[in-house]
Amino acid sequence: MLLAIDIGNTNITLGLWQNEKWAIHWRARTVRDKMPDEYAVLLRSFLDEADLGYRAISGVAISSVVPTLTRAFTELVRRYMDIEPLVVDHRTPIGIRIDIDEPQQAGPDRIVNAAAVHKLYGGPAIVIDFGTATTFDVVSANGAYCGGAIAPGIGIAHDALVEHAARLHAIDLSPPPSAIGRNTIHAMQSGIFWGYVALVEGLTQRLAKEVGAEKVKIIATGGLASLFDQHTDIIDLIAPELTLDGLRIIYEMNNQKAES
Repeated sequence: MLLAIDIGNTNITLGLWQNEKWAIHWRARTVRDKMPDEYAVLLRSFLDEADLGYRAISGVAISSVVPTLTRAFTELVRRYMDIEPLVVDHRTPIGIRIDIDEPQQAGPDRIVNAAAVHKLYGGPAIVIDFGTATTFDVVSANGAYCGGAIAPGIGIAHDALVEHAARLHAIDLSPPPSAIGRNTIHAMQSGIFWGYVALVEGLTQRLAKEVGAEKVKIIATGGLASLFDQHTDIIDLIAPELTLDGLRIIYEMNNQKAES
């Protein structure tokens, strides 16, 4: 049984892969100064709910953009499971080339997503990951991660506007009745939501044009992917477990190499 752990800036997503499917998912808030033992208690409570113990887990794969928690979860897995986790970075064999100027700068989540898309859907493709940041990552037809773009997530854009404008207050991040806002709330919703849809569409089209292929698959993941998919035709496919699938694919690839 594989435990996949995706540590993001806002949330930590955990999944248990069993019998060729994701049997269980959990989500927790990212708390950067939490100690390994504190996360061990949380993970144990998750496993207890599933009537499982640490010993049921045979492998662990980690993708993390938070260095302090990379160390914390590595220590947790070693201490409580007696397992050496696979911590994915630019040096990990992932099944595709990392064809960018500074491979060590590539976020592990971005290269994991690229590996998953190449294996599951082929290329050329663009992955849009709606997280704390919204990332756009390009996978070529011949299996290379070519880079992409990083934009502030819609939540960050909203919070920055509210923080810096004294008369504007927090709103629900949903589309207003019309693009022409007839009150402040609807005007903010129009600017933030429809402005963000325009950002996603415009940047995706620009990236696809640079790829130069007749057809580029557009695959979206992340918490808000389904919401945006309802309001744009640019997305071809929603892949909710894309990062977990990438961790599974990379773990299986490296585990097979270790056994051979």
